[in-house]
Amino acid sequence: MPILTLIYLLASVSFIAGLKMLSHPATARRGNLIAAAGMFLAIVGTIFGYHDEAGRSLGNYGWIFGGILIGAVIGAVSAKKVKMTSMPEMVSLFNGMGGACAALISIVEFNHLAKAPHGDLGAELLIILAGLLIGTVSFTGSMVAWGKLNGRVKDFAFPGQHYINMIVLLAAVVMGGWMVTHSLVSSPLFYTILVLSVVYGLFFVLPIGGADMPVVISILNSFTGVAAACGGFLYDNKAMLTGGILVGAAGTLLTILMCKAMNRSLLNVLIGSFGGNKTGAAGTSAQGAYKEITLSDAAVVLAYANKVMIVPGYGLAVAQAQHVCHELEKLLTSRGVDVKYAIHPVAGRMPGHMNVLLAEADVAYENLLEMEQANEEFPTVDVVMVLGANDVVNPAAKNDKSSPIYGMPILDVELARNCIVNKRSMKPGYAGIENELFFSPRTSMLFGDAKKVLQDLVAEIKNT
Repeated sequence: MPILTLIYLLASVSFIAGLKMLSHPATARRGNLIAAAGMFLAIVGTIFGYHDEAGRSLGNYGWIFGGILIGAVIGAVSAKKVKMTSMPEMVSLFNGMGGACAALISIVEFNHLAKAPHGDLGAELLIILAGLLIGTVSFTGSMVAWGKLNGRVKDFAFPGQHYINMIVLLAAVVMGGWMVTHSLVSSPLFYTILVLSVVYGLFFVLPIGGADMPVVISILNSFTGVAAACGGFLYDNKAMLTGGILVGAAGTLLTILMCKAMNRSLLNVLIGSFGGNKTGAAGTSAQGAYKEITLSDAAVVLAYANKVMIVPGYGLAVAQAQHVCHELEKLLTSRGVDVKYAIHPVAGRMPGHMNVLLAEADVAYENLLEMEQANEEFPTVDVVMVLGANDVVNPAAKNDKSSPIYGMPILDVELARNCIVNKRSMKPGYAGIENELFFSPRTSMLFGDAKKVLQDLVAEIKNT
């Protein structure tokens, strides 16, 4: 067996093992390192072990290592500096770069093909055009998602936009099909498909609103994987092919699971533009009077509870309050209080956002309850502490058929004996609709920055 084939086999096995380990928080970090080691092995093996039919090596080592060095520095610095609130847009940005790479591979290989066409090109053109279309859509869509998440890009839609999207996509597919079936190496058609792919990628994500952004990130991630797999086919690179297939399959499965968690079909997410139009949404009018709770009263309620459930949300990430939240948990636990965390699948701005946030603070994995587990326990909980979560605890999802989030499974925090909600203000959440929970008789509002409020609660409980 050639040494390079063996290296690719080892890399592929490391990808599969790493992905398997990512399925559980306790092994996720180790799995990530194993998969990264496999990718490093594949890169080094390709650089030094690849030879073409004439026995020539890659060459261009200055360009190759220069690119690797620049990318490594940018990636390492960005990852070190990024805040947890900015993690979703970083994921979108990096995912977009993967799509751009796949599209660039298609452009380069098409230009090579145009210079030296040979025989029946149908299969090769199919792979090139699939990589171009999917990679470009992933890149442009991810850039729009990145802009939406950091607030630079606003939701945008116009009448009939979905039909225009379908026309643009169909036109690109028809042109590509014509080139494939006729083995036609046409630069004008190829670059027209590129432009149509850019337009479709932009219009595909622009109308999709905030509450669906985790699903969008997930499906764009799967697009990048499929586009990378096309590159693996082109170069007959087993590691690249395996990695692309794994990313594509994992992203697709995650998308399906998240749609299931929201009780919505993928088609409804992509066409419904949920959360995109925040004006005039059902449930935006005031529901009645809410009541506030003082810091000292909240401290007493928490300190003398038997069972407390903490529901983290994006507000906790914004305040960078995960460490002091863990401190509160440890303080309550030392007083004999049973403390757990309830995690909604789409809380935050990306899949697993809250899990990553709490893992950074070294919260024990066994204390993180998934939505189904948490909902079974809420009726026996003395106090629920909602920290920055909004739409994922909104009873309108169950009670108001006119609400845009109706049918989405939520955390049933209203079933607990007491509910304390920490928010900066009474403004609606990312979906742009009012939250019925805030006006429930069992709910008390504790306004303020999550980090400051939690720090004060810790100090207050210590004196209780």
